Amino acid sequence: MSNDGGTSYGPYEPTSYGLRPPRQPGAPGQPGNPYAQPTPAVPNQPSEPDPGAGRLIAGRYRLLAKLGHGGMGTVWRAKDETVDREVAVKEPRLPDHLPERERANAFERMRREARAAARLDHPAVVNVHDVAVEDGQPWIVMELVQGRSLGAALQEGTLGARDAARIGLDVLNALDAAHQAGILHRDVKPDNVMLGRHDRVVLTDFGIAQIEGETSLTDTGGFVGSPEFIAPERVLGQRPGPASDLWSLGVVLYAATEGVSPFRRNNTPATLQSVLNATPAAPASASGPLAEAINGLLAKDPAHRPDAARVRTLLEEAARPPQPAPTQVVTVAGGGDGRNGKGVFLSRKALSVIAGVVVVAVAAGVLVALNPFAGSKDAEGWRKHEAKELAATVAAPAGYRKAEDDNSNEKEHWVRYTDPSGSVWISLSLLKKSENTSGEIAATAAAEMYDDDAGFKESGNYTMGMASDPAPRSDPKETEFKGEKAAENTVVYSTTDSENPLPRELKAFYYKTKGGDMYKLLVSYPGKGDFTARGREVAETAIADLELDRL
Repeated sequence: MSNDGGTSYGPYEPTSYGLRPPRQPGAPGQPGNPYAQPTPAVPNQPSEPDPGAGRLIAGRYRLLAKLGHGGMGTVWRAKDETVDREVAVKEPRLPDHLPERERANAFERMRREARAAARLDHPAVVNVHDVAVEDGQPWIVMELVQGRSLGAALQEGTLGARDAARIGLDVLNALDAAHQAGILHRDVKPDNVMLGRHDRVVLTDFGIAQIEGETSLTDTGGFVGSPEFIAPERVLGQRPGPASDLWSLGVVLYAATEGVSPFRRNNTPATLQSVLNATPAAPASASGPLAEAINGLLAKDPAHRPDAARVRTLLEEAARPPQPAPTQVVTVAGGGDGRNGKGVFLSRKALSVIAGVVVVAVAAGVLVALNPFAGSKDAEGWRKHEAKELAATVAAPAGYRKAEDDNSNEKEHWVRYTDPSGSVWISLSLLKKSENTSGEIAATAAAEMYDDDAGFKESGNYTMGMASDPAPRSDPKETEFKGEKAAENTVVYSTTDSENPLPRELKAFYYKTKGGDMYKLLVSYPGKGDFTARGREVAETAIADLELDRL
């Protein structure tokens, strides 16, 4: 339940773009694509020219047709006859009641701010080509973005979370570039966000739509700008800063996903009152990082809003395509009978641990081509972790995170440490002889790799996301651990992601104690690329530094 801060002025009024289901992804020009252009109802229908069309501005810019208009001016499609290109020209318009001195000051601010905006060089910022003076008024000449506004797109329905996050990310980057140049936008709203060709997003009207510091109501209750997108501190007459533009971005994202503008009421005073006092209902269509970004940006106190860096992180996460979880069960062909040192065979217990690790790793983003050590400043250092429940000490690079043991089988004892990116993980599991009621412990460590009693025999079934084509390859061998017999196996495979299968390697180490307990140390890492060597180094060191209390 939200706090309706403007009920004393009248009932809640939604935006003109009503709540509709989010679009499904589509090709350009097809329904479901926010960048698609609407098809004219009557193509090639002749129409009357706009009044003023044909006028030549500053002896150079020929007005062709109106593209839109708002409280601060009219935007024209025009022809730059000097260089023979089409441009967008904004005709300034100020409230008629302003005294001549204030009008002159406003025009001077527009000229100065337009020149400042022209210095910005960012793909999501509309290019300002010129400030042409006509009859003492500054006409702003900008690039003509072929497309339509986000406001026009929202008239057809809301956006899905990923589309909204992707568009919001471009707008955020444009704002951040402007803020670093000392420029505030002060009028971020759907109508000022253009969706151009090739998925380009452009923020228009930089620094030219509003008068700096203008927050007071007019005599008729109107507000210079767009009241429902204006931050509370501006309503209170406080000096705006970058956080004010970020508030407006939060309102845009809320409207884009929910289909209603959270603060719009049926008149300007009620809208401004709701901006100051109303708490919008929690986003229903946006969830996770996108919802966190929206809720944070709509904090009334600008000091409590997240900065651009934090918002960027959240929007990047929300815009990222989901990674498919590996579910395919494959048969691993070993090229032998499973008893002569060839083939890939792990016990059922080992596979259950691997499957759990793979699912967690995918959720963490392991199946992406990223630096597996990103985010860990101390990746080259190592730490030893005592695992009392396993009577062992596991070595892992500093910065690796311990996973929670969420296995419901109380006989399954394991610990796991994962690189922050999720691309490399180390897991140690223990199957105790005292709990071996179903005979799942092999006779020796070497036999663990070819355990017929585990129910795999020559089929070698895996449930860990290994693709069957190409078939996984293995290199099992016997080795020693602290002077006792042990076994190792290196499995080379591809993931089951049909669109982007990635190469992986799994290093498996087995040791059976004299008391009959079976230890299994598993290390998984990228199978090709710059970090394969690092993954193999992690595996070698983790095995060499493994300490067991019971040998």
